[in-house]
Amino acid sequence: MSRIFNLGTRKSPLAMAQSHEVARSLCDAHGWPEARVQLVPIDTKGDILLDQALSELGGKGLFTQELESKLLSGDLDFAVHSLKDLPTQDSNGLCVAAIPPREDARDALILAPELEGINGLEDLPAQTRFGTASLRRQAQVLRLNSNLEIGLLRGNVGTRISQLTHSTQDNDGIAVTLLAVAGLKRLGLSERVDMIMPIDQMLPAPGQGALAVQTRTDDAELIDLLKPLNCPITWAQVTAEREFMARLDGSCKTPIAAYAQVKDDKLTLTGRLLSVDGQVCAEAKIVGSVNEAAALGERIAQDIRNKYPELVPVSGKPEG
Repeated sequence: MSRIFNLGTRKSPLAMAQSHEVARSLCDAHGWPEARVQLVPIDTKGDILLDQALSELGGKGLFTQELESKLLSGDLDFAVHSLKDLPTQDSNGLCVAAIPPREDARDALILAPELEGINGLEDLPAQTRFGTASLRRQAQVLRLNSNLEIGLLRGNVGTRISQLTHSTQDNDGIAVTLLAVAGLKRLGLSERVDMIMPIDQMLPAPGQGALAVQTRTDDAELIDLLKPLNCPITWAQVTAEREFMARLDGSCKTPIAAYAQVKDDKLTLTGRLLSVDGQVCAEAKIVGSVNEAAALGERIAQDIRNKYPELVPVSGKPEG
């Protein structure tokens, strides 16, 4: 009898869409009927606790711990994560077996109806409330427009968008936010985008737009079956970005951004570390071989550590 694979996913509409996408790709790659992969929706701590910023709840792992526990117990065979939610260090007994081709890594500006016609963050009136739970977005937004006010905005993509369709009197005054273009595309909500932010203004989170397919290290059969889903270019990009992050902090408690591009066999990596108020921004850029992705991330992280030691948290990963 053919093995049935249990695929773990968060319950949010975006997580379900991403997991369906991976399940279809796996079935297509091997000519399987869709019934060979069964989705198992699971609540995570990050989905339940919505009244606090991510940095206050413990950072990385908030959206992955419950799924990883089910993988290790054998209740799940594999799981799909937004790669930016996954800690940079693999949990014991688990590995990322595949990273499919990346979606658009940029952020999209979403405005309340009363702000229609605004051409960018710089044009927003003073004291406009920007809603986010991301220190990376907060810092880069304030770098562009220091006159904005910051409010907490959490929840799934649909919830956050709906907050902006109501009067600002009903949602703590929040009138603008940023959301990942990748998530909006996967949910069929591209028409809700008011503006796609240029990369140089809003550098993405390391791994943004990419998915991680995680399984147990001892499941050789499934690791082999997942190989066709892997994209070597995306793997190199996110390896460089995540190594940069790991060398500086690796949590949601520090504003860190990174983006890698690959052309031919060359990888160009830009990394950014900011103060929470956006007024200090350390940026470094490097070009090197795609085969040295991790080393490139480590190199520019060390460059920033040397030039801006006051920005680097004490938890940052040391050299070596």
